[in-house]
Amino acid sequence: MPGRLFLTSPLAEISDVLGIDTSAYDNDPPRHNIAPGQEILCLTTKGVSRMRWGIIPVGRVNARGRPVMETLINARSETVFEKSAYEGTGRAVVPVDGWYEWTGEKRKKTAWRISAKDGGLLFFAAITDVWRGPGGIKVEQVATVTCPPNADVEPIHHRMGVLLRPSDIALWLQGQVSEVQRLMVPWPEGLLRIEKAEGVDWSGA
Repeated sequence: MPGRLFLTSPLAEISDVLGIDTSAYDNDPPRHNIAPGQEILCLTTKGVSRMRWGIIPVGRVNARGRPVMETLINARSETVFEKSAYEGTGRAVVPVDGWYEWTGEKRKKTAWRISAKDGGLLFFAAITDVWRGPGGIKVEQVATVTCPPNADVEPIHHRMGVLLRPSDIALWLQGQVSEVQRLMVPWPEGLLRIEKAEGVDWSGA
């Protein structure tokens, strides 16, 4: 969907792939379990920064004019540019080594680790927002964009994150809505490795 993320590669690899400066974050430790509500590394047109994963929809309303109450962790690609709840959001890219999903009943769930088959980084399309609180508090926030799953992910979950090729990142960040629609499709089949996630501490990142 994704449910949780992991980013364990040296951030210098992101710099190498995208040609951007990550030096301010090069000492960040590997993160094996990133949960919603925690900060994640994001790329925007302004560069690299940390953002809270999950948009607190203060002041946002749905199509009926009612307040959106739940924190927005993921946004559906089919409606992200149409729903009033997403009006005025920006765009970002979230670099990861992969993500986790779960199958099965509550007490018998199986955790699955999904990553690139070639061991490379993956880049999620995302939207951004800013929450402003009392006293000038400002929290930058991000939500990943999802689409229907490809055949690799479908047995595990009914949605998957929209993944971008490095060559398409600039288009996602700066392109018109009509131009980026073609990017919001399932990742090609056969490019992901899906395996049982074992030995992960689910209590924190």
